[in-house]
Amino acid sequence: MRIESIEAIPIAIPLAKNFGGSTYSVLTRCTVVTRMRTDAGLVSEVYNGDNREHGREIVRLIHETLAPRVRGMSIFEGERIWETLFALSHTSRDRKVLLEAIACVDCALWDLVGKALGKSVCALLGGYRQRLPIISIGGYYMEGKTLADIGREMEAYRRAGMAGCKFKVGGLTPEEDAKRVDAARRAAGADFVLAVDANRGWSAQDAIRFARLIEPLDIRWFEEPCHWYDDAALMARVRQATRIPITAGQSEITSHGVRRLLDAGAVDFVNVDASECGGVTEWRRAAALCGTAGVQMAHHEESQIAHHLLAAVEHGTYVECFADPERDPVWQTMWANRPTIKDGTMEVPEAPGFGLILDQGLVREYRAG
Repeated sequence: MRIESIEAIPIAIPLAKNFGGSTYSVLTRCTVVTRMRTDAGLVSEVYNGDNREHGREIVRLIHETLAPRVRGMSIFEGERIWETLFALSHTSRDRKVLLEAIACVDCALWDLVGKALGKSVCALLGGYRQRLPIISIGGYYMEGKTLADIGREMEAYRRAGMAGCKFKVGGLTPEEDAKRVDAARRAAGADFVLAVDANRGWSAQDAIRFARLIEPLDIRWFEEPCHWYDDAALMARVRQATRIPITAGQSEITSHGVRRLLDAGAVDFVNVDASECGGVTEWRRAAALCGTAGVQMAHHEESQIAHHLLAAVEHGTYVECFADPERDPVWQTMWANRPTIKDGTMEVPEAPGFGLILDQGLVREYRAG
């Protein structure tokens, strides 16, 4: 069974307000839908990423550069396909965008393999469990937002069935952000998973100061605490100074970058994103490295992909989503057969491949090019 064609579609949905963290703003929900067809008539359909600046470039790369190189190759030679595409990175000027484009192709390929064999991607990768706890990303900085508003936000996540929240910090002083986290913990209760994410917003000194302020609040992890330019070394300092586990990896685009974090002793969790690092094939390598190092796997967003990956391995942890309906209309409505959230968990369907069914009316409405 061989690859006949690949179609990629950029999606851009305007949001009603800015969902920003310490170092970025979000005014649009973007993604790329990829459809891969075989000569036997089998079709995959997946969506990947939230690149708000380069969606059209990702699609152009897929159509003009990647698809011609894999057309005619067997769907069962995924490693050869991946290495063929990754070889382009040696001369690429923008490796990050290239790896995101490769991820779209690779995830579509895994979807096809699962459909051809009648197995879910989770089963293909190991099938360790069938259900995972799910947490919402939240705590965004918004003008006029009060501590009482934060409390109501946490209550809304509970009503949505979430097991917890990954809460945005790093945009204020450590003391100000500690007060915000305290308000979230008080509102959510002791049994609610609460993690914090600074999006590389602080120096090591400020991150350590913040960590010590929130240590009594039972924080599951402290994500990307330190500035980008020397993050592995800086995070290792923070990790040595606090009892709170440290998480990073979403900013890495290869398993080699994950190995760098492990070698530095910088992390307790790795949340490398399959949609950023070249797809399932490279994510699996990163997961193997973490497994041998005794480091747990999280995943940056992308629950439509991540629930299969994290459920497949023993050291998988939480799947993430945006439970606020205004933040992620793709998760809320375009993913038409999204599993029901129950008791803070998300089930991994047994349907072949990733098992995604998308609302084609929304795909047509929000097609960006």
